[in-house]
Amino acid sequence: MAQKPSVPKGTRDFSPGEMLRRNYIFEVIKKTFLKYGYLPIETPAMENLSTLLGKYGEEGDRLLFKILNSGDFLKKTRAEDFKDISKLSMKIAEKGLRYDLTVPFARFVVQNQHAINFPFKRYQIQPVWRADKPQKGRYREFYQCDVDVIGSDSLLNEVELILIIDDVFRELGVQSIVKINNRKILTGIAEVVGEPGKITEITVAIDKMEKIGFDEVIKELSIRGLSANAIEKLKPILTLEGKLKEIFPKLMEILDDSEIGKQGIQETMTVMRHLKDLNINAKFILDLTLARGLDYYTGAIIEVTAKDHEIGSICGGGRYDNLTGIFGLPDVSGVGISFGADRIYDVMLALDLFPEDLQSSTQVMFVNFGEKEAKYCLSLVQKLRQAGISTELFPDAVKMKKQMTYANKNNIPYVVLIGSSEMESNKLTVKLMHTGDQKEIGIDELIEAINGKTIS
Repeated sequence: MAQKPSVPKGTRDFSPGEMLRRNYIFEVIKKTFLKYGYLPIETPAMENLSTLLGKYGEEGDRLLFKILNSGDFLKKTRAEDFKDISKLSMKIAEKGLRYDLTVPFARFVVQNQHAINFPFKRYQIQPVWRADKPQKGRYREFYQCDVDVIGSDSLLNEVELILIIDDVFRELGVQSIVKINNRKILTGIAEVVGEPGKITEITVAIDKMEKIGFDEVIKELSIRGLSANAIEKLKPILTLEGKLKEIFPKLMEILDDSEIGKQGIQETMTVMRHLKDLNINAKFILDLTLARGLDYYTGAIIEVTAKDHEIGSICGGGRYDNLTGIFGLPDVSGVGISFGADRIYDVMLALDLFPEDLQSSTQVMFVNFGEKEAKYCLSLVQKLRQAGISTELFPDAVKMKKQMTYANKNNIPYVVLIGSSEMESNKLTVKLMHTGDQKEIGIDELIEAINGKTIS
């Protein structure tokens, strides 16, 4: 019996049409990164587990895809190792697929610190893997488009990253909402409610506010060990509402006894003041429940959602003051954001935001009437290609209907017909597929018309 073809859950194949749309997103993002002075790097798909573990919190560690050691992967194990799965996994797997691009980037910076000019601005567009439960908008293999600057603690970097967010989504046509918070504010909140040692428990719980709602978050805080008194103090903070000019003074008053909390407020106010003075298309708001669940954030936290389509975060990031310190390079501050290309794709598809001319990479197709005509067409096809026009000659001299169907299904806008009369007159008969009209013109006229977009 033949094997039924399939892909692992949470992964997908992409058709040519889908790839054209995906590449459009990548090109817009890449062009924007370059415009702001960021340069590309790449890191391996797999990293040593020692590089990845302990950087994403307890939940992140569970979602790491581990790779079995090559050869006899059981040779380092003993019978007692099989009683503890976590210990066993460390014995049989020393490498894992990268969970994100930020931790590998920090490792890259430390390894290449003597060849890097600081501040170092890099972008990276590569796939990442997470052993998450597949669902709508959540995949086990997906692309991230990261942009980071490391070696500078200036808040102008946060402002620049939000400008990049605005530029990207403005060009893609996605109305976006930029949520901003600060880890120092969250630390201050933990201090003033009397639970400074439970910052992780607090942030993990409140980060789920949008998914599970206020009441369920309160329940989870209790389950995670927060006292009833701390939860009561936390409730009015999490429900603060109003305009920014009203919220910040209230928050400053609440966090008056926390120096780090007040510092976080000042940083957030500075960033937002800069943004207010600029032509920002996106709506930006303060969201005190935003934590993003990653342990390495130390300052600003940023998350972006689509205004007109519910799918979760389509971009996010924040500041990390000592991620490189884990690898032996302390006191190097960095900040970055990551665009989720797969979710952006789903948003744009749902809202019909892709340009129509992405449907085909081929602009012109020559019909094949036979060996003699095909030979004549080859030099013309090549001339169009050399002029930067994507062109193909149908490979087989089959019925005209089949060739025209091919052109129609592939959304090729121009079809050239060359028979004996065209070869004698040195002219081309060009069929405009969207109207059905036919024109007789020379090859140079066709090139000029297509490149100048005057043919219709």
